[in-house]
Amino acid sequence: MLRLRGAQALSKAAAFALRTDPSASQSLLGWNSLALTSRPSVRGLAQEAVAHTEAEAQPRGMSASTRRSGVLAVKVGMTQEWDNWGARLPISILWVDGCKVVQAKTDDREGYTALQVGIGAKREKQVAGTQRGHFAKAGVPILRKLAEFRVTPDAVLPPGTELRANLFVPGQYVDVCGTSIGKGFAGVMKRWGFKGQPASHGASLAHRVPGSTGGNQDPGKVWKGKKLPGRLGGVRKTVQNCLVYKVDAARNLIYVVGQVPGHKGNFVRVADAVKKAFEQQPMRPLVPPAVGQGSGVATLDPNGRDPYDFQD
Repeated sequence: MLRLRGAQALSKAAAFALRTDPSASQSLLGWNSLALTSRPSVRGLAQEAVAHTEAEAQPRGMSASTRRSGVLAVKVGMTQEWDNWGARLPISILWVDGCKVVQAKTDDREGYTALQVGIGAKREKQVAGTQRGHFAKAGVPILRKLAEFRVTPDAVLPPGTELRANLFVPGQYVDVCGTSIGKGFAGVMKRWGFKGQPASHGASLAHRVPGSTGGNQDPGKVWKGKKLPGRLGGVRKTVQNCLVYKVDAARNLIYVVGQVPGHKGNFVRVADAVKKAFEQQPMRPLVPPAVGQGSGVATLDPNGRDPYDFQD
C-alpha cells in the first residue's frame, strides 16, 4: 500500500512537471518506468517470504557486534600438555555439566537482553516452590547454579537450549570468572605485596608491618579500601584471555591454558574474551551445535612460531 501511494504521488509530480516544462518528458520517462515496475506483486512477495524463511533456517553467523552467551562449568582440575616444540603448557580442565538456558530476557519485558543459564542437578525438596515453578515454566530440570549473561538480540536462545562445550573452539580466547581459594588471614606483605620495613639497622618489631596508614588531623580517619591485613582470597576473580587449547565435545570438557580461580568442583563462568577484537578470534558458532555434531576432540592447531627460535 505504501509503495502504491508513493507511485501515485510520483505520477502526480510528473504530470505537474510536464504542464510547466514539456521538455522534461524524456527525463521523467525513466522515473515513470521505475514507479510502474516497483509495484509489488503476489509472486514477488511470495519469493521474498520464501527467501526470508530459508535465511532463518540457515545457521546464523557471528558479526563484529555480536555478543553471545557464555556457559557455566565445573573446575575439574589441572593437567599439562606439550606442544610440537616441547614447551610445557599448564592446562585447566572445565566440565560443562548439562548447561541449559532457563530464561531469555528481552528489552520489551526486562529492559535489557540477557540469557539466564543453569548447571548441575538439585533435588526438588531443596528448592522453594517459586523456584520449582520457574524451572517448570522453562521446561528444564531443577538446576543447582544459575548465572546471567548479557547478549545481543541476535544471540538470544529459547529456554531449554543445551549449551555444550563445543560452543567454544580451539584457538579462541575466553574469560573465566570464579571465586578464588580462601587462604585465611594474611599480612600486607603476602596480601598486597608490600616491601616491608628494614630488617636491621635499628628497626624494632616493625619488619612486616604496613607502616603509616595516612591518617592525620586531616582527614582524621583511614579511608575505606585501604590496603591493610585481612582475609586473603575467597573473592570473585576473573582471569582474562585464557587460550582454549582443546575441546572434548563427547565428554563436554574444555581445556584452557593457565590457571582459573577456585577449588576443584567449584563453578566458574566461561565467556568470550572481552578484550580480544573480533578479528583476533576464530570463527565461532552463534547457535550451539546439535547433539552428536562435532562429537570428537578438537585440538589447537600446532602450526606456529618456534618459541625457542631466538635470533642473536
